[in-house]
Amino acid sequence: MLAVKSQRARGAEQKYPIKLFYTSNMPIILQTAFVSNLYFMSQMFYNQAPNSPFVKLFGDWSPSTLETGAVTNTVPVGGLAYYVSPPATFAAMLQDPFHALFYLMFTLTACAIFARTWTEVSGSSVRDVARHFRENQIVMKGHRETATAKILGRYIPIAAALGGICIGLLTVVADYMGAIGSGTGILLTVTIIFEFQEAFMKENAAMMGKQSIMM
Repeated sequence: MLAVKSQRARGAEQKYPIKLFYTSNMPIILQTAFVSNLYFMSQMFYNQAPNSPFVKLFGDWSPSTLETGAVTNTVPVGGLAYYVSPPATFAAMLQDPFHALFYLMFTLTACAIFARTWTEVSGSSVRDVARHFRENQIVMKGHRETATAKILGRYIPIAAALGGICIGLLTVVADYMGAIGSGTGILLTVTIIFEFQEAFMKENAAMMGKQSIMM
């Protein structure tokens, strides 16, 4: 929470929240979209030239079969597509610890980068928030107006990157534990439900405030 005050209403002070999950679940959504596109491109090239060493650097694919011998789909067994995918089982993670470590580092790094990038394109960057403060004549308590961007720069980029890393870590842990579905799906479900609950609580508080004024 950052203490701010309005220059329009003297003495009016309030708190500006900078949440840990500053970009919500967008980092993992963007990371999933990136991996999905990588899978698509890798499979497309592999189908065209399955024996090319260059193509296998991006992904070596093998059909996945059931106990009955029926082929369900193709899964990455080598290349970049394999290392950016979560280990299929806990035993597979123990057999190939480098795969598990690479997946962990890739997911955390990608989520941190996408979180920082999302703040720039979604209108929630330091520059955008500082402009919003300036347009509404809001300043940091105890600081000059010119120092607003500098103070916001101490918190927003760190909150965005750290929140992205936490989101990525929760996803990786869920994948490692073999959760039903995928870690990404579970995380998206929980965060969406929480956002709906938060919006409902804000609307409820606003309605209660209006009723108290009318009374």
